[in-house]
Amino acid sequence: MIVAQRKQIPEIMDIVKQHKSLLVLGCGTCVTVCLAGGEREVSIISSALRMASRLAGSEIKIEELTIERQCDNVFIEQAAEAIERNEAVLSLGCGAGVQAMAERFGNKPVYAGLDTAFIGILEERGIWTEKCGACGSCVLGDYGGICPITRCAKRLLNGPCGGSREDRCEVRPDSQCAWQLIYNRLKDIGQLDKLKKITSAKNWNTALDGGYRVIVREDHRV
Repeated sequence: MIVAQRKQIPEIMDIVKQHKSLLVLGCGTCVTVCLAGGEREVSIISSALRMASRLAGSEIKIEELTIERQCDNVFIEQAAEAIERNEAVLSLGCGAGVQAMAERFGNKPVYAGLDTAFIGILEERGIWTEKCGACGSCVLGDYGGICPITRCAKRLLNGPCGGSREDRCEVRPDSQCAWQLIYNRLKDIGQLDKLKKITSAKNWNTALDGGYRVIVREDHRV
């Protein structure tokens, strides 16, 4: 899932302080799961902004709303009336959601209330870890389902760097060496032979180097 974290209230206040009315818009998917932008967070941030604006002597009228997904036009339409009633929108969606809202409502300022961090998973309560760099050319099948692009601090594709000690990463001693994890995983599933393959330098053309990416599925187009 996409993992994000809330901006601090002083930063948000500085962004929205010129407006008299504001819609705080939550998103019911990824950012809800990572406790950053769901209905609960909309309520908390809205309350904090009301107090902060009151203390600043420029009280902002704040409306609260959460839709299922801010990156999907079907659900974006549900926010249309609320957006029309307010001067601006504070989106508690990921970066894609913020941009989708801004494109759909071209006459309204749409601000990001979150910092989008990475694609990751929930490790344990309150801890999310990056697992995917969205490089556009997945190699997980060669490495036992462990991504060396994201998990290895040096993005090495042909084994460890030699700097790790007792399975700890040289760059991040608080983290396990990704290549130790890859070795253990391939051993467990009986695929250690995959380590004999020499992988060429990664082709980054499928990543961000060529600008934003588009996927077209002709079989789903109308």
